[in-house]
Amino acid sequence: MAVKLTKNEQKKQKDQLKQFQRYLPTLQLKKQQLQVVIRQIETKIELIKKQQQELAATLDNWIAVYNENKSFPKGKRLEDLIQVDFVKKSIGNIAGVSIPVFDDIKFKKIEYDLEKYPLWVDAAVVVLRDLARFDAIISTLTRQVNLLSRELRTTSQRVNLFEKVKIPEARENIKRIGIYLGDQQTTAVVRGKIAKNKLIQKAQL
Repeated sequence: MAVKLTKNEQKKQKDQLKQFQRYLPTLQLKKQQLQVVIRQIETKIELIKKQQQELAATLDNWIAVYNENKSFPKGKRLEDLIQVDFVKKSIGNIAGVSIPVFDDIKFKKIEYDLEKYPLWVDAAVVVLRDLARFDAIISTLTRQVNLLSRELRTTSQRVNLFEKVKIPEARENIKRIGIYLGDQQTTAVVRGKIAKNKLIQKAQL
């Protein structure tokens, strides 16, 4: 982009350079913070997925008795007894980014006759609710990663813009203007000396 080769433009470019250099460390710090937090959340997701898989593995013990599920009344089979009512979330903030935070999950209260259902159903309901809780937590954490990753991309683009474009551009413009103004000053001095010599020569005639 063309710049005016003037003192005012030189001052403007110097002011912009100071501004870029002041903001860059803040952006770099934010970038680092986002990278660290994203890694922490991703590690947490992997841990929770592992816990979820270990819990799901306990369901294998009920495969032999699961056929009993078909004998339960329609609408009151095992899969019908676990229904999410709502997932409670709050809003958190990381590096200026609003993120959802998992608080709790509530299930609909579905009554069933304890005398007509075997004991394994009670245990299965507890496990399936825990699995659903894990799903809600993982979903919330994944949303956090997505939002923070989007902000990280934007912040990284700004860091690159400042480091590779704006700061070098401002420095180059200041240098160009400085050379031009220096040349102008030198030319003015030379012209002044020539004019002075001419005046002296005329006075000696």
